[in-house]
Amino acid sequence: MKKLIAALMLLLAGTAALLYLSPAALLTSIQLLERQRAGLSLKHISVGDLSIHYYEGGPSSAQTILMVHGFAANKDNWLRFARHLSQDYRVIALDLPGFGASDKPAGSYDVGTQTERLASVIDALGIAQLNLIGNSMGGHISALYAARYPEKVLTLALLDNAGITSSQSSELLQRLQRGDPNPLVVKKPEDFQHLLDFIFVQPPYLPESLKGYFAEQAIANSAHYDQVFAHLVGRYIPLEPELPKIQAPTLIIWGAEDRVLHVSSIEVMQPLLRKPHVVILPDTGHAPMIERPELTAHHYRAFLQAAQN
Repeated sequence: MKKLIAALMLLLAGTAALLYLSPAALLTSIQLLERQRAGLSLKHISVGDLSIHYYEGGPSSAQTILMVHGFAANKDNWLRFARHLSQDYRVIALDLPGFGASDKPAGSYDVGTQTERLASVIDALGIAQLNLIGNSMGGHISALYAARYPEKVLTLALLDNAGITSSQSSELLQRLQRGDPNPLVVKKPEDFQHLLDFIFVQPPYLPESLKGYFAEQAIANSAHYDQVFAHLVGRYIPLEPELPKIQAPTLIIWGAEDRVLHVSSIEVMQPLLRKPHVVILPDTGHAPMIERPELTAHHYRAFLQAAQN
């Protein structure tokens, strides 16, 4: 018995050391725990010549919620938000082409191209109709999809979405107009903390080892993200002419302190939508589903329930 206890203690100590010394192992463990708490499984599907990775969970017979992340992000952004929905809905959170574990195809990453790639993924997954939710760039893509394929979208939710020329310039736009570096693209280790501070009012807690690991990954992808951002700007598709085409009830959630995209975008969007509902979250930045996952999910569930009645 003593030998068994000693062996178990040695195993636990070795595991703890591995997690401490290996940020990749720590991240994998955290992702596994968050997936289990959210009731999601890791999957992938081939769509044409692309491999698309995604999380899926919830009752297969229930309505589908498809979650679309923003620029330089991935499907993990939705994990803590999804745990509040997966008991009652079929939840899918995907890595868009060019992001996360999905393939990075040659060609453009403008929202028009990505919208058609999203349409191909939705068809490949056999989804006839869905509730679509997107953040930032993902909101821009989701809104464009809802305008192009209105018969497919039961409801639309936009979280601090791009694609709108607001009455007040955001801090991001002001920085770019001055020729300052893009704060959304990490070029050196210290940029990652600056990114967190720029995105969130209260950045989520991350161990220092994980911050360093995320910074390394972001730096490795910086040239790709520069290219994607250039496509988004150079081949920009404004949403103002597209919003009146959306038939579905639309929820707009915005962080009041968003420094990336100004909350005044709502003033432009609301009159153009047929069935808008607006929620502004105080003391919240650009990614409400990460910074305020439970509260954001509460507003989203209420919206879904109202839309079904």
